[in-house]
Amino acid sequence: MSGDHQAEGLRVARRMAKVVPLRPREERRSTKGPVRTFAVTSGKGGVGKTQVSANLAVALAKRGLRVLLLDADLGLASLDLALGLRPEDDLRSVVRGERSVDEILCEGPLGVQLVPACPGRFDMANMSPSERQRLNRAVQDLAQDYDVLIVDTGAGIGSNAVGFAASADEVLLVVTPDPTSMRDAYAMAKVLHRRSGVDRIHIISNQVSSDREGAEMHQRIEGIVKRFLALDLVYLGAIPFDDEVRAGVAAGAPCVLAEPLGAAGRAVEGLARRLFPDSSPSPMREAL
Repeated sequence: MSGDHQAEGLRVARRMAKVVPLRPREERRSTKGPVRTFAVTSGKGGVGKTQVSANLAVALAKRGLRVLLLDADLGLASLDLALGLRPEDDLRSVVRGERSVDEILCEGPLGVQLVPACPGRFDMANMSPSERQRLNRAVQDLAQDYDVLIVDTGAGIGSNAVGFAASADEVLLVVTPDPTSMRDAYAMAKVLHRRSGVDRIHIISNQVSSDREGAEMHQRIEGIVKRFLALDLVYLGAIPFDDEVRAGVAAGAPCVLAEPLGAAGRAVEGLARRLFPDSSPSPMREAL
């Protein structure tokens, strides 16, 4: 891909990530049935979980779905950066009772609505169970206006990450070829199953060299899981290592917009297609 083409793709993605006034709530209401909630989580940090969340949200929006994205990595938030946004407020105002969740929303690419969190706040990273439940209920209520709610949890087996992941309809566990990532992915799966009763988890192999490597990673983790847990570990797919993702991270432009024909962009589109096989890209949005 030429440098000029890549630069133009990043400019398009940045333009589409500007904060704009929200559409009236009645215009956002889902017409496709009950909202489906996905928690994107990981056993450790640094595996690309937030980039998966941001790109998957945009890929689903390209397919005509109304997407709400919650940054539930409450103390180390970065979804706003991944989408090129500058929120004017965040979840701390909601927890304090100063704002409603609806009032802090900001609109990202293709109408994806972000509920932003606030980085660097110890109190937010260590919310009590009752605070987390109140926040989750408020977000779930708002999510009824959408087709999809994607929750980007924190990494690891902390109470916030496990609590938000366990409350979702489906869990997407991101893992890389790094042995520590695979070990910690198993630890996360074990905690979700034994402490929260989660009996089905989807695996996304990220930053792999090939589809084969991604599938082999799933097989290794599944082999351990089957020995010790009554847990269904479903392979959703692989996202290859792609330099375009790094460029998108630096520019705040999801690769599915900046480089939709790149290896990572096409892989994320594949994940979206498997999650919603009955949806299809809008011609106008696909052209963007």
